Amino acid sequence: MMIAIPFDNSYARLPERFYAAVNPTAVAAPRLIKLNEALARQLGLDPDWLKGPDGVVMLAGNSLIEGALPIATAYAGHQFGGFSPQLGDGRAILLGEVVDRDGRRRDIQLKGAGPTPFSRRGDGRAALGPVLREYVLSEAMAALGVPTTRALAAVLTGETVRRETLLPGAILTRIAASHIRIGTFQFFAARRDVEALRLLADHVIARHYPQVADGNAPYLALLEAVVAAQADLVARWMLIGFIHGVMNTDNMSIAGETIDYGPCAFMDSYDPATVFSSIDEHGRYAYGNQPPIALWNLTRLAEALLPLLAEDQENAVAVAQEAVNRFNELFQASLIAGFRQKLGLFTEAPDDVLLIKALLETMQRGHADFTLTFRRLSNDAVGNGQSCRELFTNPAEFDDWHGRWQQRLQQESLSAEERQRAMHSINPLFIPRNHRVEAVIEAATERGDLAPFEELLAVLAKPYDEQPGREEYARPPAVHERVLATFCGT
Repeated sequence: MMIAIPFDNSYARLPERFYAAVNPTAVAAPRLIKLNEALARQLGLDPDWLKGPDGVVMLAGNSLIEGALPIATAYAGHQFGGFSPQLGDGRAILLGEVVDRDGRRRDIQLKGAGPTPFSRRGDGRAALGPVLREYVLSEAMAALGVPTTRALAAVLTGETVRRETLLPGAILTRIAASHIRIGTFQFFAARRDVEALRLLADHVIARHYPQVADGNAPYLALLEAVVAAQADLVARWMLIGFIHGVMNTDNMSIAGETIDYGPCAFMDSYDPATVFSSIDEHGRYAYGNQPPIALWNLTRLAEALLPLLAEDQENAVAVAQEAVNRFNELFQASLIAGFRQKLGLFTEAPDDVLLIKALLETMQRGHADFTLTFRRLSNDAVGNGQSCRELFTNPAEFDDWHGRWQQRLQQESLSAEERQRAMHSINPLFIPRNHRVEAVIEAATERGDLAPFEELLAVLAKPYDEQPGREEYARPPAVHERVLATFCGT
């Protein structure tokens, strides 16, 4: 029996040029792989119904629930610096929006649900591997406390998709605060559609930033709010060694969430030049380039908003530039505050920035694992740092830094036990290491074995906890296990 989902589809009430109405394409033999039951309950949905036959066919796009208004949204974007005036959802279909138990509006989208008017000769489908990657990575990010889209469900389609080879097809049900991107604003700016820009900005303010609605310059305040959200988000990425991999303007959420987990990865040994994406041939989106790229993207947003900021072009540019220029200050403040906490420093001292920089440089020269360095420092908050120094190929240099850090800790008032608890709460032990994710994908696609997927999800749900018997999941890859390239799912 079909049940009602309380859809309230605000984006579909915008003019038709914002999207294309399109139904998902039915699949041959849908089978549920995984349902995120806790998230379902948070959304006010019945997990038992979603796991049943009627729920599964809905998650596969084979049937529509009353109240759904399926659409593919329009957007443009800069892709590796080159502008495409029309992109849009080529394989994702937004079923509708619900208001969750905390009063937050959330999109329910099927990713891999078939072709849309924006598919550009694509098949509109998704392979099982990228669906599992996004499920694992997005849920890991949520457990790490990073703003992100979420995975509600993964479904096998019973069909194959052709990429380099034939692969099992799948559909991901993605949950987001919205799917509005910097590229959405660029779509209308490229068409000089000021009316649509204003409608979109008003929608975003009402949905994501209602606190700016009543000010004297709400559109400028909107830009400032997005700048602040992106500065905080990218700082959070940097603090856990996350590399998005494809920071095109169409992959940057206006809501300040991490979105579009394609060739993303977590860094093992610390190196700011680390790149995994197979299509990022020149390192545009390397780990260390993420802050300036975020600023570049926000400048493109500011350009799109110019007609709303002031009637005079020169004045509009001046206020937009001032707003965007705050990114570096906000980003650095979030980053330094985060690194202080990772090092057990809960007061500020003049040389803290130099201490942080010195550690990172020592880690880079010593090829130290990013995640384990900070986790073992949590254990070595009082002590000689022996377990941490083992991660470094330059242990003497680490010893020198460790002594400086110990002297700095003497200025803190927390006890050793309090400091260790605080550091453990922000320095994860478990991250979705690339070799583990690839092993999950290989097991599922080549052998139909989903047990490694389930096990990895269980480990990553508690990234800060010691998990006896699962220590292997914290281990960096051996040389023969290293994954040097990740791939987009299209």
